[in-house]
Amino acid sequence: MTRDYYESPKPGKIMQWLWKAAGSDGYILKKSTYSDQVKYACLGGIVVATGFMAALAGGYAIYTIFEPKGSALDGGAHIPTAIMSCAFGVIWGLIIFNIDRFIVAATGKGDGTEAITWQEFTNSLPRIIMGLVIAITISKPMEIRMFKSEIDAELHQEQLEKRKQYEIATKANYETRFNVIEAEIDKIEEERNKLLERLTEVESQYTEEVRIVRPGPKAAALKELMSSLGEKLKTFDKDNKAEMDRLTSEKLKLTKELDAELAKNQEVASGLDGLLERIKLAHEIAGFWITFFITLLFVVIELTPIFFKMMLIKSPYDFMRDNVKELLRAEEGIQIKYEYYKDKKGQERNLVINHQVKRKIDEKMALMAAQSELSDYIIEKWKQRKKMSIDENVDAFISESQ
Repeated sequence: MTRDYYESPKPGKIMQWLWKAAGSDGYILKKSTYSDQVKYACLGGIVVATGFMAALAGGYAIYTIFEPKGSALDGGAHIPTAIMSCAFGVIWGLIIFNIDRFIVAATGKGDGTEAITWQEFTNSLPRIIMGLVIAITISKPMEIRMFKSEIDAELHQEQLEKRKQYEIATKANYETRFNVIEAEIDKIEEERNKLLERLTEVESQYTEEVRIVRPGPKAAALKELMSSLGEKLKTFDKDNKAEMDRLTSEKLKLTKELDAELAKNQEVASGLDGLLERIKLAHEIAGFWITFFITLLFVVIELTPIFFKMMLIKSPYDFMRDNVKELLRAEEGIQIKYEYYKDKKGQERNLVINHQVKRKIDEKMALMAAQSELSDYIIEKWKQRKKMSIDENVDAFISESQ
């Protein structure tokens, strides 16, 4: 359409794509002012940016959840998890983009003035709540990515402390079982040591006796006692060998079991490296106000299109769009009489008249009336013909009736 007073700028492919992202009518915007074109392109840009940030946040959150756990300071990326996270991030970004697009497209202009009235705000409250939820969902993974270095350092310290606590608790759990075995071993060794000490003492006495004087009856008695104690020691060792082997085996088995449990301390400490723990540390490291303003930033980005549309003054685009709607209604035979009647609460209501439906109903009613009239006419004619037949031969009709 060529105008003498104004020629609408020809939009590029990117601008038209942003219009679609904002849920606006590109056909009308092409005929509208450049100001309208830019406004709705910016609105679409915000929706696209929100979807992009949601994709990054969702992908990073999934990677944090499913990446192989280890020391917080371990570098490198796990490629299979990264591929899965990228795929999820794209899907999540498209979901949020679609929700935001619906929210923006479904938000009306309000009263067409810059002021946001209480009625406009309350009408938009469900959309605002949805926007808040989306903004908070996006902001938390972005927070832990912003403070990743600080979180990794703090998390590493927590993991070391967790390992230490786990080792202490594990050793304490096995201490009682070790004490029982050690007590039995000590009891056997104590009895053996008594025999060994007695044997050593007798050997010392025998050596001293032989060294001082010529061997006599005392030396012979000591030698005999030495032999007797030696036999007792051999018998004791033989009798208790099986029990000592059993206790030693149990102690060795318990030691291996303890070592296996202690080896799990790295796995237990790595369990701290999760999404929830990182969000908690982000809040502790950054403090309330920093995390609050980061969340507030994403809330502002998410809710800007909603408040932006409520603050928009009606422009040529809006009037042309209303005109197109009215033309489409007229073409389809739909008439709206605005504020035509009041409901039971006294609120003004519009009367919607579907002329094509009304015409169809009128046609159906006229057809049914005509059919009814024809039926009456047929019945009347049949009655007349029957009367003529009776008049011509009454006796035959009476005989036939009997």
